[in-house]
Amino acid sequence: MLEAKSEKFWKVVNRDAAIRQVCTGFAFTEGPVVSRRGFLLFSDIPNLKIMKWERGQLTALRENSNKANGLTFDHQGRLLAAEGGARVTRTEKNGTITVLAAEGLEGPNDLVYAIDGSIYFSDLPRSRVYQITRQRSGVGGAPPKGEVRLVAETPAPNGVALSPNQQQLYIADVKTSMVRVHQIAADGALDKGRDFAPLRVDGLKTDEMGNVWMASRDGIYVHAADGEHLGTIKTPEGPSNCCFGEGFRGLYITARKSVYHIPTLVPGTRTF
Repeated sequence: MLEAKSEKFWKVVNRDAAIRQVCTGFAFTEGPVVSRRGFLLFSDIPNLKIMKWERGQLTALRENSNKANGLTFDHQGRLLAAEGGARVTRTEKNGTITVLAAEGLEGPNDLVYAIDGSIYFSDLPRSRVYQITRQRSGVGGAPPKGEVRLVAETPAPNGVALSPNQQQLYIADVKTSMVRVHQIAADGALDKGRDFAPLRVDGLKTDEMGNVWMASRDGIYVHAADGEHLGTIKTPEGPSNCCFGEGFRGLYITARKSVYHIPTLVPGTRTF
């Protein structure tokens, strides 16, 4: 069901757009991301798997995922994973795994790849958000080059997302039930930020118009860049996260035991 709070909502989703169930039967789905090749990946956290959905076929891309949660890709198409088992990894083209960050971490939750090759990720139990610098994570980067540095502290950081111009970082805190937005300095550091939306949000994404799509309670809440609540996509199950689909169009939604999809009228922010 679509619930508009503003007529602007119909500029991002059709009035008659329908939510369809893509696949179901999982323990708890999270971290959806669609490859430039068109396949969908998502985490089934309790079952320690990263699942792959391609052309109607479901397979396990990775077993023993170390509690992988948030997923994304880098510019070379290599999979990046925030693993709840206390590390952030990159899967190389040959299938080997490079550990990008581990020391001092407790439970990485979500991550986003920036255009400069760096990575921002949340560690919810440590109440911190970090940046993995491009010298460590970017094209040609690998440990022990670069650094993993603290850029923000907040009680329980969950989802992270970049604005379309890559000059702001959104951080969802599930303890304070607030999404805050931080300006990003030239060196990648964050300012103290400001309140953006008073919602308990798990995962979130942005689109090219600057709208923020947030998984909260009973649906995906869509807010404009100025914070105005445009409307909500009510989901059959409580959502955990979302991502834009092939060509960064359409929206996939991970929700408890299932994954859903709904067409959109605006493309998502390209971060890889």
